Amino acid sequence: MQAARLYGIGDIRIETVQAPAAPGPDQVRIRVMAAGICGSDLHNFRTGQWITRTPVTPGHEFSGEVMAVGPGVTGFRPGDRVVADSRVGCGQCPSCRQGQSNLCTRLAFVGEVCDGGFAQEVVLPARQLHRISPDMPFWLAALAEPLSVAVHAVNRLAPDPGMPVVVCGGGTIGGLAALVLSERHDGTVYLVERDPKRMRLLQETCGVSPLALDAVGTAVNGQAPRFMLDTTGSVAVAGHLLDCAAPGTRLVLAGLTATKLNLDLNFIVERELEVRGVSAFADEMPQAIALLPALRERLKAFVSMIQGVGQIPDVYGELLAQQRAGLKTLIFPHSIAEEA
Repeated sequence: MQAARLYGIGDIRIETVQAPAAPGPDQVRIRVMAAGICGSDLHNFRTGQWITRTPVTPGHEFSGEVMAVGPGVTGFRPGDRVVADSRVGCGQCPSCRQGQSNLCTRLAFVGEVCDGGFAQEVVLPARQLHRISPDMPFWLAALAEPLSVAVHAVNRLAPDPGMPVVVCGGGTIGGLAALVLSERHDGTVYLVERDPKRMRLLQETCGVSPLALDAVGTAVNGQAPRFMLDTTGSVAVAGHLLDCAAPGTRLVLAGLTATKLNLDLNFIVERELEVRGVSAFADEMPQAIALLPALRERLKAFVSMIQGVGQIPDVYGELLAQQRAGLKTLIFPHSIAEEA
């Protein structure tokens, strides 16, 4: 079968590899039907930061069809449609034992510590799969993982009814969070995004109100909104949001950064600011899967589709150069066309 194999920084190759063996105990063999390229895939390609083995097949956002199940698997059977839970916890730390694998002290992901979905087939433990409806298209199901992150971010933000919200960053997670807010929240959603194409897309699909970063502090009656979500991972953006935060503000950070913020803790204390992080997602994947049908028509505008894993190296280059339209690029490993 064909697979994309990451050998190291800047080195991803398309190879013909042996298909997975028959699934072992509690494992499921999956025919991958649609897989999304995530910003973390590109980050690993550029830096190798989270890769613990090479070569490895990347890809943690994918849907597929069950081909075979191993001994002891009772929840799945051949023909079932499934999506993958990307998180790989140690299973032993206090967080894992409490069902919070996203807070595992050794949290890892499919496509980093084990082979992922940029291949025609993959084997995963049954515990990492969720069944989806037989009539849900694979392209839509492949969005369940990033949508789970967005739902978790919105759940962490938990804005009061009717209150305005600021979302910084109109990439995949910021755009999906704005979409979730448009579905679940009745207050104005302001978006800070420099790319005019992304801004227009999210105005049309989510009804966001454009906002310049330097105007956040006076956006509502001369004050910053009290609920703000940053998905950019920019220290400068996070620092600005903290500097202009009104008393009682809740700031949720959902972007990873490579630098540190020079922070005056007195500012947080005196204004009683609340800063929350977002690590992947907790138990939101069933929520995300349930949301997908209602969001389907708007999500069409978010995606671009590529046939065959052979195009992945070129698509990586296009994404790093910001030359692709939409917020999410999906790969169909078997070159089977699927209408959005």
